[in-house]
Amino acid sequence: MGASLSSQTEGTNRTGMRPGLGDIPEGCLACVFMNLTPPEICNLARLNRAFRGAASSDSIWVKKLPTNYQDLLNLLPPERYQNMSKKDIFALLSRPVPFDDGYKEVWLDRVTGRVCMAISAKGMAITGIDDRRYWNRVSTEESRFHIVAYLLQIWWFEVDGVVKFPLPADVYTLSFRIHLGRFSKRLGRRVSSFEHTHGWDIKPVRFELSTTDGQLASCECYLDDMEQDYENRNHKRGCWIEYKVGEFIVSNSETVTEVRFSMKQIDCTHSKGGLYVDSVFIIPTDLIDCKRRGILK
Repeated sequence: MGASLSSQTEGTNRTGMRPGLGDIPEGCLACVFMNLTPPEICNLARLNRAFRGAASSDSIWVKKLPTNYQDLLNLLPPERYQNMSKKDIFALLSRPVPFDDGYKEVWLDRVTGRVCMAISAKGMAITGIDDRRYWNRVSTEESRFHIVAYLLQIWWFEVDGVVKFPLPADVYTLSFRIHLGRFSKRLGRRVSSFEHTHGWDIKPVRFELSTTDGQLASCECYLDDMEQDYENRNHKRGCWIEYKVGEFIVSNSETVTEVRFSMKQIDCTHSKGGLYVDSVFIIPTDLIDCKRRGILK
């Protein structure tokens, strides 16, 4: 059976009478590959030389790239991508591409080729960030940027940010990634401390976003409603949570989209603290939904 499968994979069998997978014209394979995802194409490329040749065609991979992939390449030194095939360009852009002094990253989703983005806490304006009575910068492997901002205590809590980028036409979701409680490693285990965590159950935090073409979104959320969280078995303390701010639509891929976003709790009648701010994510909305349902990995 193994010999039969091998002969079908490489071409005709030993008698020369029965065609194998290797006899399929590359043009036919290319038509099939147009409807497959990049991981599926790469898996099939392992079968034989015909599949490998078809899977390397620029005509296939240019369809998997977003219309503005050149804008992503322009963030890199030209020598990084000169003379690259479209397949190699897709692989290059599937890894994070930093910009704005490394405080922001953009990349392609490996399955869909859709554009995703992240903004580090260092790329945002945080009230009081330079005063160590209120905030500390903490290095950690739990952040894609390897550094987060930790709030000890403050009365006026405000985090603002802006990003300008020629995003492809799509519907995007913006969310903040935050963590209640201070974590550390003890005897090789991750442990959390909540000695500084307070004030988030008194008044809600307000999240907002706006775009240059007039789109607005906002929501309010109690970050530490322990009684409600216990009833819903939805524990927010001690883990990273992405809080959705809202959605916005990009209809024109040729113009620069400017998105402003904020997270604030500026009621000065009480202090609040014990919170990490990691980053903001901008991800195509249905891509988030598919990953939540386990359709995409």
